[in-house]
Amino acid sequence: MKIVFFTHPDFLRHQSMPRYANWLASGMQKRGHQVDMWSPKGYFSALPFRNKSLNKWLGYLDQYVIFPIQVKTRLRKLPPDTLFVITDHALGPWVPLVRDRPHIVHCHDFLAQRSATGEIRENVTGRTGRIYQSYIRKGYSAADHFISISYKTQTDLHNMLSKPPLLSEVVYNGLTRKFRPADDVVLLRRELSRETCVDLRAGFILHVGGNLWYKNKAGVIGAYERWRDKSEQVLPLLLIGENPDETIRTQIDSSLYKADIHALAGMPDDFADKAYSAASLFLFPSLAEGFGWPIIEAMASGCPVITTDEAPMNEVGGQPAVYVSRKQMGNEPEWLDECASAIDRTLNMSDEQRANLVSGGLENVSRFDSESALDKVENVYMRIGSGRLFRREPELHN
Repeated sequence: MKIVFFTHPDFLRHQSMPRYANWLASGMQKRGHQVDMWSPKGYFSALPFRNKSLNKWLGYLDQYVIFPIQVKTRLRKLPPDTLFVITDHALGPWVPLVRDRPHIVHCHDFLAQRSATGEIRENVTGRTGRIYQSYIRKGYSAADHFISISYKTQTDLHNMLSKPPLLSEVVYNGLTRKFRPADDVVLLRRELSRETCVDLRAGFILHVGGNLWYKNKAGVIGAYERWRDKSEQVLPLLLIGENPDETIRTQIDSSLYKADIHALAGMPDDFADKAYSAASLFLFPSLAEGFGWPIIEAMASGCPVITTDEAPMNEVGGQPAVYVSRKQMGNEPEWLDECASAIDRTLNMSDEQRANLVSGGLENVSRFDSESALDKVENVYMRIGSGRLFRREPELHN
């Protein structure tokens, strides 16, 4: 089968979405399909302007004016049974280009879409942002077939659509890197101590994530501080991800425990892998996610996980995770106490309790096998490409 994947342009410098698109494309190629990847090139966006706002609008010209013209030309050269895969619903404006061809849209998280409707109080969207998200929604709403990465994402999709889709499947993400528990935690902690110049020999609390609002990095630091206030234990907190923004940096610098809070940016994947395996626990109290990769990465590394008791975090974390409620506006003191108690309980589990939690996590991770996920995706693709699913007839208007 001939498959064309629509992907984000390189000039946007995304990381997770190109990895996902490449995972899909290479997986289908290995299964014998003919694969091509289409994305906008930087013409206007490559002009030497230093104004970020202007560059963004020039990028829109490349994506929504130049690229559609190119796509329409290229479509004429492809056989009619070519399957077109929109690798992210945020690329929705391109759906109408292939609406009358076999097509499918992959859906990740609808946080930007839900924020634009005013549903998420923690992330207020401006006027131009609401217009842009409406444009995206109008585009993907023209599609008939969807794959969502979680049941939470699927539910959000259905709430956004004005009518039920012809096909809507859930296929969990699959782990593409090899994670495993440490053979010798003591030795690994010594190694990380040398690499970071931080004393991690007694263990540490780990968080992996960027500065985006829904990652709740401020909440992570606050929960750590509250635990330190209440506990006689002294373990450092490692924050792996982007350099802290101004707000987070101010919070760290003003903390009573700032000497034990370490933000590590630009670390290679193998460092994060080792940190998962060596950590005493992984703290991930997100306000929202589309999936929650770090939850299963930590579990696959033999690390106990504390995360939020809301979908999709509890959908991914399953039975073995330790759950706390979602941080809400107005409940911060109670939430911090709850998190501090969860941290203390997890750190002070018996050896048997910890072993059971770790083994349960490893069993839970088996649900997210990469090859099994690709097999399920291919099955959906084949159903669409074979013609077994037919496009809805257009509605008649009087």
